[in-house]
Amino acid sequence: MSATSSVRPSAVSQALARDRLGVLSVIMFALTAAAPLMVVGALVTTAWGAIGVTGFPLGFVLMAAVLALFSFGYVAMSRQLTNAGAFYSYIAQGLGKPFGVAGSFVALLAYNMMQVGLYGVFGAALSDLLKAKFDLGVEWWVLALALWLFVAIMGLLRVEVNSRVLAVLLAAEIVVVVVFDVVFLANPNGGSITVDTFTPSSLSGPAVGAVLVTCITAFVGFEAAPVFSEEAKRAGTTVAAATFLGLAVMTVLYALTSWAASVTIGPANLVDAAKQQGPDLIFNTAAGHLNSAWIVDVAHALLLTSIAAGALSYHNTVTRYTFALGRERVLPAVFGRTRARSGAPQAASLAQSVVGLVVIVAYAVAGWDPLVRLFFWMGTTGGLGILFLITATSLAVVCYFGRDRRGENPWTWLLSPVLALLGLGYVIYQALANYANLLGVEPTSGLRWQLPLAYGVVAVAGLLWALAMRASRPHAYRVVGLGAKAAGVLAGTDHGSREAVSR
Repeated sequence: MSATSSVRPSAVSQALARDRLGVLSVIMFALTAAAPLMVVGALVTTAWGAIGVTGFPLGFVLMAAVLALFSFGYVAMSRQLTNAGAFYSYIAQGLGKPFGVAGSFVALLAYNMMQVGLYGVFGAALSDLLKAKFDLGVEWWVLALALWLFVAIMGLLRVEVNSRVLAVLLAAEIVVVVVFDVVFLANPNGGSITVDTFTPSSLSGPAVGAVLVTCITAFVGFEAAPVFSEEAKRAGTTVAAATFLGLAVMTVLYALTSWAASVTIGPANLVDAAKQQGPDLIFNTAAGHLNSAWIVDVAHALLLTSIAAGALSYHNTVTRYTFALGRERVLPAVFGRTRARSGAPQAASLAQSVVGLVVIVAYAVAGWDPLVRLFFWMGTTGGLGILFLITATSLAVVCYFGRDRRGENPWTWLLSPVLALLGLGYVIYQALANYANLLGVEPTSGLRWQLPLAYGVVAVAGLLWALAMRASRPHAYRVVGLGAKAAGVLAGTDHGSREAVSR
């Protein structure tokens, strides 16, 4: 019986499914997390009204340049460390294990905020659409729960199934975005095309930090490639290609579409129009120029599928971070197991689904606004957390390769990360100094410091937890940040412990 059990396949594993994702599949997760139609149709329009600044096209270009600098070192780290918990692993190996655990707690909070925020915009947008088209009054939270159920089920399936669903949704979404761009540029306000939203004056004043953090939020997803490195084919080349190609496609789509919208609406009219129409602004504008109403209806539907795709992509990212922490015993070991049949991190996926359900129910019971308070506040605050992680990772790259070059050239491990640090540091300063502008609340509102402070609280909790691990569970502390290698090390430790006990 013991011989048979030793070779029987287990229902769970401590490794993600390998060699299932190519470059295009990994890019799907990156781009659908970013959700181009959702970014321009919901995030930017909400931000125009809440922040009151028009310079988002310029903001996208500037942040893309900073993120490109960051990506050289980020990709170099991915060649050295294969781990589903990318930020966590890189910070742990570069700055030290306590900081890595602190970073992992920040990552979990940030990605969860961004994921659950999408339930708010999905419910609000679909509720408005059903009311306008069919005169049906359906509460937003009922519709949000429908999306939650879809994501919960998909999160338990094979990762390549998720990728194929995302690919179909993304392709249709990009076609609609391009059609809108052509229509907008062919119908400029006042009869002439303007580039006012690309000028420095469109991105100045105390709200500049709010705009740049919103842009960071839009780009979140480009960094997802290393998260799927354990499941990627030829991980070294796949991660690099997916990261840079994903960033390039996002930049073009975001900057071009937000600029094209400003051309047809008129820069001077953007803020007031966004306040009045919200996420419907882009679609109402397109409807005014198109004779075919069905195209706008399709675009509305694709906005919803775009949000759903983003929610699914973020769900996959969160679960893989949770899996990485469970595998290394930073979180309970149950989170570090996958189902043998699907290769999906089952317990981690279920845990994230529970978080989403709790948030939807809480907002519904409290009667809070799902668009501003759930989608915009949680989404942009999640983007701030990713900004913190990117900054810490840039520093970790310099420290990691400063100890051992590992064949990397100075541009990759030193110059580009340092330049990225300077740019990211400026954005963080502007964001924290003017966080009320980002949220669209009064300068005296406690939210301006309470939401950013949440990251400080979880980071300190992570530091203390790491120190407690070092004192009480040194065998687990020893493998922090090692990724797939951790399971083997811990298995050897556990085996040795059992032998010692039996002797």
